[in-house]
Amino acid sequence: MAHHAAPGSLSFSRRVARLRRRATFDRVSFLAVFLVVPVALFVIFELSPMVQALYYGMTNWRGFSATMDFVGFRNYVQMFSDTKFLISMRNSALLVVVVPTITLVLSFAIAAVVTTGGRSIGRVEGLKGGGIHRVVSFFPYTVPAIVVGLIWAQVYDPSRGLLNGVLKAIGFKQFQGFAWIGQVSTAMPSSMFVIVWSFVGFYTVLFVAAIKGIPAETYEAARIDGAGRFRTAIAITLPQIADTVRTAYIYLGLAAIDAFVYMQALNPQGGPDFSTLTMSQNLYMEAFKGGNFGYATAIGVVLAAVTMAYAGVIFVVFRLLRGKDDGMRAS
Repeated sequence: MAHHAAPGSLSFSRRVARLRRRATFDRVSFLAVFLVVPVALFVIFELSPMVQALYYGMTNWRGFSATMDFVGFRNYVQMFSDTKFLISMRNSALLVVVVPTITLVLSFAIAAVVTTGGRSIGRVEGLKGGGIHRVVSFFPYTVPAIVVGLIWAQVYDPSRGLLNGVLKAIGFKQFQGFAWIGQVSTAMPSSMFVIVWSFVGFYTVLFVAAIKGIPAETYEAARIDGAGRFRTAIAITLPQIADTVRTAYIYLGLAAIDAFVYMQALNPQGGPDFSTLTMSQNLYMEAFKGGNFGYATAIGVVLAAVTMAYAGVIFVVFRLLRGKDDGMRAS
């Protein structure tokens, strides 16, 4: 008498055979290279240091000793009662609000003029010699940040600086010996100018590339409807490159939150009354000058949290703006 296998066992054997066929060498090697290795690298070089930082931020580690005591949240309590830290946090917040806004407004204005600021009749085109404008504006970005900071520190020099020399030569005698980065009232604006000057060229080129992707027919239709240059830039160009603007705002904001290289080159001690001290500068000074590595690590943890919060806020704001625009178009 023939014996028939149970339907359940047959389906199970079929599943096993199917899994065996799937577990080929190519499939296993692909998963190992493109999944296991990246995850392992992320855990080793990203997740592990983050966990270590969280732990070190709760110790009194001096940086050069093998022993340390766990102090819990004492570093964080001390941090938010530390006037120096609060000033550095305020300065970083000021940088992240002012620098990206001014830089991106200037970059967008230059990019719009270069790409669509040509003649007002006929085919929509940019200014003649637009390539030269892009090269000249992009040049500061090719110079390393530390070099930019050191050059401008010399330009701002009260006695030998180029800026005071030019102002004095054209009749502004009151600027003789004026310390641009040595006074509380001008130290931060002068430092912001250097950062904006350094970045505006790169984001101009970025926006030019994004604007080039907008169909020319869109601009021609707006011109036929009687839209001026400013109206065209705000109502057509800006919404079309909103994703590029969002990305630029995030990256530039992260650079402004840090701004360590520029500020360290211009004012290594944080400026008069810590008027240009940033959170990253404060971290460096606490760790390598004060020997408070545990406290400095806690500052780093807060800095990382502020950075992630900033990126999240920008994503939410742009998503809300995009949803508002889509709702207006639908209505």
